[in-house]
Amino acid sequence: MHNLYDEVGTLDQRCYEEFGLTEDILMEHAAEGIAHYIRTHFPKHSSVLIVTGSGNNGADGITLARLLHTEYNISLYFAKEPKSPMAQLQHKRTQKIGLNHTNTLHDADVIVDAIVGTGFRGEFDKKIGAIINTLNSFQAHKIACDIPSGLHADGTIAQEIFQADTTLTMGSFKKSLFSDHAKDYVGDIQVIDLGIARDIYELPSSWHLLEQEDMQLPHRMQKNSHKGSYGHLAVASGEKSGASIIASRAALRFGAGLVTLVGYENEHTLTIPSTLMYSHTLPKNTTAIALGMGLGYEFSDAELNMLLDNTLPIIADADIFHMEIIKQILTRDKVVLTPHPKEFVSLLKATSLADISVEELQSKRFYYVELFSKQYPNVVLLLKGANVIIACGGKYFINPYGSTKLAKGGSGDVLSGLIGALLAQGYTPKDAAITASLSHTQLAQNYTGADFSLTPDDLIEGIGKL
Repeated sequence: MHNLYDEVGTLDQRCYEEFGLTEDILMEHAAEGIAHYIRTHFPKHSSVLIVTGSGNNGADGITLARLLHTEYNISLYFAKEPKSPMAQLQHKRTQKIGLNHTNTLHDADVIVDAIVGTGFRGEFDKKIGAIINTLNSFQAHKIACDIPSGLHADGTIAQEIFQADTTLTMGSFKKSLFSDHAKDYVGDIQVIDLGIARDIYELPSSWHLLEQEDMQLPHRMQKNSHKGSYGHLAVASGEKSGASIIASRAALRFGAGLVTLVGYENEHTLTIPSTLMYSHTLPKNTTAIALGMGLGYEFSDAELNMLLDNTLPIIADADIFHMEIIKQILTRDKVVLTPHPKEFVSLLKATSLADISVEELQSKRFYYVELFSKQYPNVVLLLKGANVIIACGGKYFINPYGSTKLAKGGSGDVLSGLIGALLAQGYTPKDAAITASLSHTQLAQNYTGADFSLTPDDLIEGIGKL
């Protein structure tokens, strides 16, 4: 798990004031980190086009040109003339070793974008926009210095944005790199150290980037156990029973000892897998409840109230976000909510926190997640998206492993089943959400078929191989 930051200028300033480092030292290490990446991945004398701006992001690029001079075929292009003190200093240093800038953009083996950094706002002028579009048209391996030019600090993007294959970000991970809007432009993201260990450089943060190592699977360590030792998940089965069956099958495969579908239909009209049970009432030994998937209006308000007349942990999804009873669910102690953006917009409106469009939400996902979580700190929110956000008690976690493979009906029902299984086995709501989300995205990564062909059955089948 890594820290995430809105900006790292305060961390840089701390290096100057507390550790005796200078802006020049940090910049040399930043450029050396990019140089090391290029030396590691591309043979000597490869062509490298470095495009720089007028500020310190441009200065990083100018420094890089000096470090790689003579080793590689360097072309240094000024999208804007150096203006910041560091950019001017680095430019003088390149001139003294005989490295001059070019006035021509051309394709290369490697292109480095050092036009603007985290301080950029708004839109580019026509000249810079045209430069970025030209760079994007080239076939080179494209590297963004710190962030792709055109990515704003809040995670939104400009009309023109550099499309990186690799982003080498300085010092620490920036939160903006993990917005849904950024997903198609950042490529592989790596952190460049600035001459000081990251555990010294960084300060505590409320935002975190999840890693696969944060996935804690429910391995069975107790030898003297039975099916009742691993929990009993009750899954509400509503109008579209297929969704609840998918969730139930996923839960059983993910370690829940018992799984029961709870509904009010005649069970003989349903096609229920033989491994699942069916009941009209909540089983007495239930340890967690999953509801909302395909729920529709099969349950009356009285039946829902009866189902929820307990203190059991709950995973709530899908249809439940459009129902009045969601307000009651929000008052419980152990709750995981898993809305997609449209459902989260409905939830924000139901709680009188905001009345916005899905487009507005997607532009300010971080803001609205924080807004909701501050109002309901005991609730675990898992907002689905290209990058999943999990919020609980003032802490926020991003799962960056989302995949287009999961853009298929039923994928979310599998996730609900995974969370429900972990809740039933005694995981805390936060830990259940984190492990289930990482497992869900890992299942998609493990799938070797065409990216458009993944089905819920494939996900469930893959659980046994995690």
